[in-house]
Amino acid sequence: MASQGDGDHTIATNRRARHDYEILETIEAGLVLRGTEVKSLRGSHVTFKDAFATIRNNEAWLVGCHINPYSHGTDANHDPERDRKLLLHRREISRLTGKVAERGLTLIPLRLYFKGGRAKLEIGLARGKKLHDKRSALRERETRREMEKAVRATRRGQW
Repeated sequence: MASQGDGDHTIATNRRARHDYEILETIEAGLVLRGTEVKSLRGSHVTFKDAFATIRNNEAWLVGCHINPYSHGTDANHDPERDRKLLLHRREISRLTGKVAERGLTLIPLRLYFKGGRAKLEIGLARGKKLHDKRSALRERETRREMEKAVRATRRGQW
């Protein structure tokens, strides 16, 4: 039986992020969580719907991520919508601050997972896609599917 420290255990992914944004770079960050939040994450009770990361006072924060209150928690349960601090090195924060400020980029949470028993967040440095970009991406995916379908059909015909 594998121990809990082996590999990554994905809790949640932000599937809309890659559709709505062009991801230029990814960064792994730790999360400052309360005990009931960790328990709730182990049950995969998290939603990224309008979540984003921001930098305030030289600290990185995750805003808008909804972690459901722990079902067996007491009155000390966490606030599901609270801002959560992200753990990044000072150099990474200053580099991201410069990129977000000068180029109009944004920080989007892509994936939440456990690594070595600790909650980690994969953040993407992203640029918003325009409507025509989304349409062209859909068109490319559709043509790729059709080509693969044709290849499979010709292979079936050879047997």
